[in-house]
Amino acid sequence: MAWTEVETTERYDEWERTDGYATLRVRGQPDGSYVVRLDRLEQAPDGREYRRERVGDRERAGELLSEWKRTFDLPGE
Repeated sequence: MAWTEVETTERYDEWERTDGYATLRVRGQPDGSYVVRLDRLEQAPDGREYRRERVGDRERAGELLSEWKRTFDLPGE
């Protein structure tokens, strides 16, 4: 896959696509749920996209993250 985990001092995990035009983020919420967020810039070869989904637990967040990594990978990768 064309995603690299980004080191951060914040309370979330983040991955950046190798072209630098898209990021994925997983953040835990106080109620125990997780938010998974995709942000793809307008300059990306595949165009602008923003998605945000709240899921009930870390396992589901990991599944959604894997799905989005495949779906929003670079074309042809």
